[in-house]
Amino acid sequence: MSEHKNIAAALAAAQQEMGRAQKESTNPHFRSKYADLGNVMDACQPALNKHGIAILQPVGRDEHGPYVDTVLLHTSGERLECRVPLILGKNDMQGFGSAVTYGRRYGLMAMAGIAPEDDDGNAAVKAAPKAQPARNISAEQFQQIQALISSTQTDEAKICAFMKVADLHDMTEQQAASAIAMLNKKLEKAGQ
Repeated sequence: MSEHKNIAAALAAAQQEMGRAQKESTNPHFRSKYADLGNVMDACQPALNKHGIAILQPVGRDEHGPYVDTVLLHTSGERLECRVPLILGKNDMQGFGSAVTYGRRYGLMAMAGIAPEDDDGNAAVKAAPKAQPARNISAEQFQQIQALISSTQTDEAKICAFMKVADLHDMTEQQAASAIAMLNKKLEKAGQ
């Protein structure tokens, strides 16, 4: 086990070793794959434990209703906490258990800073890939998108909503490349 003086250093070291949570479970209602709680634990717990961080996920109830806390405890005594309210689909033990599992999964992904794998073939790889930080939109891409928005008379807010960002500056390079390709197609169609 690595020794770090505080939880921030330990978490930073652990995150360098974490991959994405593998989508190995199937949701029959939506015919899609998802990363279940076990996949999320597999993606982060070994690295967290290696760097002196334990995971606790107690369930409780307050004036707002039931919740799951995700607590990261470090050997220094420091801790980080995240509370996820539980929204019950059914008012029975199965509904409660399902909500607890969802709360644990989302709380742990948020606290560890991991995400499920992409659906682009990563499932074929046995080991989880190392997480690569997304690079922000470049100045050149930003200017290109601005020009294309103007040329195609596209609503900037609609592009942002489609890319799930609040502002063009919030786009990653990959999102910007997709937006540029989409706007270029729109420009080509308008020219025909």
